[in-house]
Amino acid sequence: MLKKDLDQLVFLQDLDMMLDEREEVKKLGFDVTGQKMLEDERTELANKISRPLLYTYEKLRKRYKRAIVPVKNSTCLGCFMKVPTSLSVRGREDAGVFTCEGCGRILYWIE
Repeated sequence: MLKKDLDQLVFLQDLDMMLDEREEVKKLGFDVTGQKMLEDERTELANKISRPLLYTYEKLRKRYKRAIVPVKNSTCLGCFMKVPTSLSVRGREDAGVFTCEGCGRILYWIE
């Protein structure tokens, strides 16, 4: 279940970034369509994520452009701090949803 929640959070972040970019492109004077579809997809996806996890994501999103960041070679790619070995091992096993001790962002592991 945790892996599924994390995957959904990453997709939610992607949708949020598309909505943000759409606003930036609109400011440049370009006509952009599809906002309603993106907003509907975002709402539907947000309803599938557990409330505490969604709350954490929304709180982090107010602080950072990317609330969820990958860990590669035991390094958080949000703040570039080394992740403790014990956390890295548990994160690779999908033993929970973890946050970086340095920046507080939600972490996911990539190979």
